[in-house]
Amino acid sequence: MQKSLALAAALLLATAAQAQSLFVNIHSGQAMAQGAGLVLAGQALEQNAEVRVLLCDAAANIALTGQDMPSLKPRNVTPQQMLQGLIKGGAKVEVCALYLPNTGKQASDLIPGVTPAKPADVAAYLLKPGVKTLAF
Repeated sequence: MQKSLALAAALLLATAAQAQSLFVNIHSGQAMAQGAGLVLAGQALEQNAEVRVLLCDAAANIALTGQDMPSLKPRNVTPQQMLQGLIKGGAKVEVCALYLPNTGKQASDLIPGVTPAKPADVAAYLLKPGVKTLAF
């Protein structure tokens, strides 16, 4: 009986210690929608979640070097600055596989910490148990 209780306690602790995973897909070209997704991703990081961000379509432009974009209140930061904060915090950030070849851009045009996504890797991540998803 004591072995069973010890095993149950160990399993409970292991389950509680597992980090939550959040996948955020941002495709909107609108700065406030981008910001909303990035803010929530940042809050998840602060709560020790594993965060992965996929930027597609117009939203992937925020990952390009030299972009001019509006600052968002109340912190007066741009979506790109928010994105850089997520990267510094440990989030994995990718542009969708279709973005670079269809815009004439190269991986070298992306800000540090952003990589082109590999569809098989993204699909495998999404299929992991416990991954929560958000889309903007």
